[in-house]
Amino acid sequence: MAAVELIMPKMGESIMEATVLTWLKNEGDTVEIDEPVLEIATDKVDSEVPSHVAGVVTKVLFSEGDVVPVGQAVAIIETEGEGSVPASSNGGGVIAEPVAAAEPVVQAEPAVAAAVAETVTQAVETVAKPTNGHEGRFYSPLVLNIARSEGISMTELESLPGTGQNGRVTKKDILAYVNNRGAQPAPAVAPAAPAAKPAAAPAAKAAPMTSGDVEIVEMDRMRKLIAEHMVHSKHTSAHVTSFVEADVTNIVNWRKKNKDEFFSRYGEKLTFTPIFIEAAVKAIRDLPEINCSLDGDKILIKKSINIGMAAALPSGNLIVPVIKNADQYNLSGLARQVNDLADRARNNKLKPDEIEGGTYTISNVGTFGNVMGTPIINQPQVAIMAVGAIRKKPAVIETPEGDFIGVRHMMFLSHSYDHRIVDGYLGGTFVRKMADYLEAFDPNREI
Repeated sequence: MAAVELIMPKMGESIMEATVLTWLKNEGDTVEIDEPVLEIATDKVDSEVPSHVAGVVTKVLFSEGDVVPVGQAVAIIETEGEGSVPASSNGGGVIAEPVAAAEPVVQAEPAVAAAVAETVTQAVETVAKPTNGHEGRFYSPLVLNIARSEGISMTELESLPGTGQNGRVTKKDILAYVNNRGAQPAPAVAPAAPAAKPAAAPAAKAAPMTSGDVEIVEMDRMRKLIAEHMVHSKHTSAHVTSFVEADVTNIVNWRKKNKDEFFSRYGEKLTFTPIFIEAAVKAIRDLPEINCSLDGDKILIKKSINIGMAAALPSGNLIVPVIKNADQYNLSGLARQVNDLADRARNNKLKPDEIEGGTYTISNVGTFGNVMGTPIINQPQVAIMAVGAIRKKPAVIETPEGDFIGVRHMMFLSHSYDHRIVDGYLGGTFVRKMADYLEAFDPNREI
């Protein structure tokens, strides 16, 4: 027999810890290769951690709600084989160097327990457990998404008994309720439930409070971390924003004419986002210095063009999935990537590697009806583009026969960049270059 540590995986470039949401396997449960063992959450994505070995979960080292550093063992899995199991050395895998079998495992337990106790103590001291229910009860984004898709109201959700820590509703609980929903009425709140919640006092503390005519609502976990990242970006980068107004009439007319055929041919909706990304990729090829990051006093110009696309979640928070090697896709390929990532972002199904590695970001503030914005740079990148709402406006049209006034579809582009390494010439030229590509869009282009 061999004991193998299940390691908290690396979830992104800047993510150093994750919160244990739900244990899908308990001590004594068997687990197959690639079968999920637990659900975790970071500020960017919620994900399942699979096992890379088959065996039995012999020890769970953290409780639900604990904050665990990347690279820390979260569970011990005992396998059938003997000897060593290959270890992951890059911090991004799931399996670390196995603990030796039999007697060495027992000898190693005090050290493991001491390290775990110290980590848990630090987590409890520094991180408050998040709540997002009406009564201070925590629901993971996965549970909330399932409830939303199944039409389960918050009142109904509050009435569900949970098998997780402190009565928390787990994925297994809500799926069982959905399966039995039609056969029985919604469960009533059990009278003993309040007494069964040892964390009742902290929950009441986190619930909305009032002070005079002001309601005080504690930020959820993701909002707190987004706030930290935004302030960090402002403290790190010297933000400057340049604006350009682009005539996108050709794009609007071409999309209107071809969107139905595009869907019929490729099975994908044709939005404006892939067209904007295509123009950004062309501009990056012309001005690769914008596709970089800063390491001390060294500028790292990236060869890969990985475009992040800010997407709004049902909770109101934002997430930035990344299209890797965006320059290698044609328009239909970009449309497929955009639609897939946006759909899975809304349904909380993004994989950890799909939100990391971005080299440039586009945020479509036009979806909120905004004509322009001053976006905050997504660290460690050095620039971000916001595209505004497309509006019909009177504009001067220049022709060989002379100028005239016409109704055109106009859009503002707002380019924020890090003035430490991107000066006004590069930052301003880039946004003008992207606008030029949008304005030069061929209205007779084949789909």
